[in-house]
Amino acid sequence: MAIAISLHDERRRRGWTLRGLAGQAGVSVGTAHAAESGGRVSLEMYASLAHALGLRLDVTVIDPRRRVGPSARSEDPVHAAMGELEAAHLRGLGHTVAIDEPYQHYQFAGRADVLAWDLSERALLHLENRTRFPNLGEAAGSWNAKRAYLAPILAERLGIRSWASVTHAMVALWSAEVLHAIRLRTETFRALCPDAPSAFTDWWSGARPQGGTTATLILLDPFASGGSRPFVGLEDTVTARPRMRGYAEAVIRLREAGRR
Repeated sequence: MAIAISLHDERRRRGWTLRGLAGQAGVSVGTAHAAESGGRVSLEMYASLAHALGLRLDVTVIDPRRRVGPSARSEDPVHAAMGELEAAHLRGLGHTVAIDEPYQHYQFAGRADVLAWDLSERALLHLENRTRFPNLGEAAGSWNAKRAYLAPILAERLGIRSWASVTHAMVALWSAEVLHAIRLRTETFRALCPDAPSAFTDWWSGARPQGGTTATLILLDPFASGGSRPFVGLEDTVTARPRMRGYAEAVIRLREAGRR
């Protein structure tokens, strides 16, 4: 995915068409398209496309006996780290925070990853963390159900009539893998998360939450440090550079942080 994004970004930066790149690299247009889309392309084809764009191919070889993919883990440590960061930050601002909060509306049942609320302002923040998008349809179904049912169920549970402000944020890992998924299905993500990140930014900065109901997409870097910006919104994904290649690199960085 990281290679695909790099090829796409550099081609667009140079103002080349896909056909132009294919001609420079001596490959078919279909091969160039597959490479930019994360499809199956030989290493030789990747090298040809990278050379045509003046890029150097950088390949990481991983020992399969130390695999950190989903089949090798019983839980999601990166997802947990994102929730821990969010909960600690929001609690530090004085908000009430809940993790893995259950809800049910007839046949719809699930859990909210991170919730924060301010009863005096009747303001609710709901964070749905995503480390990647292996099945966007399933992610969209879960997201839409929570947008529809979670807020009123929680309001009733907390003994208030309704919320003056509800902010739903789909918070995705700021990786090349996720960026590639968003760029391939940008209009789908815009339909799911149509609003600007201003309401989320208010929550994160400690400002008074805005009124109304919003749904936004956020890319989060749980390892941001040194004053670097920890998140960007959907519109920034067009030009944003990935902070890591993908899930596997995030797991490795978590392990390294644990050793220090």
